Amino acid sequence: MPAPQRGQVLVRVEATSVNPIDAKRAGGYGQRLLRLKGAGRFPIVLGNDVAGRVEAVGPGVSTLALEQRVFGLVATGKGGGAHASHVVVPQSLLQATPEDAEAPALAVLPYSFTTMWLAVRSTRLTPANAAGKRVLVLGAAGALGQLALRLLSGWGCHITAICDADKTHDCRALGAQVAVERGPQAIRSLPTDFDVVLNFASWDDELALASRLSANALGHATTVHPLLGHFDRLGWLRGALACRRDARTVRSAVRRRSAAAHYAWTTFKPDPEALAALAAGVREHRFSLPVGLCTGFDQADRAFAHVAAGKPGRAVLQP
Repeated sequence: MPAPQRGQVLVRVEATSVNPIDAKRAGGYGQRLLRLKGAGRFPIVLGNDVAGRVEAVGPGVSTLALEQRVFGLVATGKGGGAHASHVVVPQSLLQATPEDAEAPALAVLPYSFTTMWLAVRSTRLTPANAAGKRVLVLGAAGALGQLALRLLSGWGCHITAICDADKTHDCRALGAQVAVERGPQAIRSLPTDFDVVLNFASWDDELALASRLSANALGHATTVHPLLGHFDRLGWLRGALACRRDARTVRSAVRRRSAAAHYAWTTFKPDPEALAALAAGVREHRFSLPVGLCTGFDQADRAFAHVAAGKPGRAVLQP
């Protein structure tokens, strides 16, 4: 049983999720680069999302109490992941849970919301400047896209969503003013007046998306860049060179559209500000994702297969 140190909390896990990155890492994806964090060698415990109850607190913990319901994030690293019966988490990466919220519904949110939040903030879009900004979202029906639509519509953005044909109605219901069916010419058919571009779906579309930015655009961010894959396939030197080349190519395309626009590859890392924003939205019933499968740890292979196959709804593990 892990023991919490100063500023840490021992959480008795009630639910944790299997994200797409977990299914990919189970097959070896990202091993070379994640090894630097101590997360690329066996034994490996995957998972980042956690929902449960406070079992014990370390010295200096002042915001949480024993048996309090919490949810939050476990960082990717040598300390192990969230797919466990008990995890030690810094109190800064936990938020109190409303008593009416169910653990599986909470366990599918923190990783996806935080990744989306980091992408949005890297474009320099904020609640203070967002009203009326035109935002293009590729992959709007996925987990990150759904959360982005809810967040940005609340900020007053004008959103164009690109999604599968059967998801256009759903995207409009989540806050998109325009929903476009994904296809070979979908991006090129759009106007070139977007202030922000968010790519949650396809690296192959990155340059086409950059071409839709306006002359006064704020930024363009992607969560589907080839960073980990390049290092896995090409090794340290060639992988670094390939990342530099690809990022520079798209950055140049972005700058040709808008000299002031910022271009970013988003990588996940826990962010207390994002968790606080998520917790506020959960209390107001603004943020949620559909759960497609709940299963015990003894059938975790079902959850990983569900995610790897791209089946609808998030997958949840419960001890």
